[in-house]
Amino acid sequence: MTRTGGLMSDSRPKQQLPDAKKHQQISFIKSGIRIVGYIFIPFNLPAAVVMLVVSEAVGIIEELV
Repeated sequence: MTRTGGLMSDSRPKQQLPDAKKHQQISFIKSGIRIVGYIFIPFNLPAAVVMLVVSEAVGIIEELV
């Protein structure tokens, strides 16, 4: 209600809810990449670093879904 007693119109755009299924799938992919990255650490450190950086990029994408 406004000060004058009238109802306010809600002209703000509606926020979309995140897609829980898509978020979960991307989260599993990110976790898989991260696990592989940690497995690579004792064998190939540069590859492990790349995998862990990629997993963080996937994590950013995950938050945007």
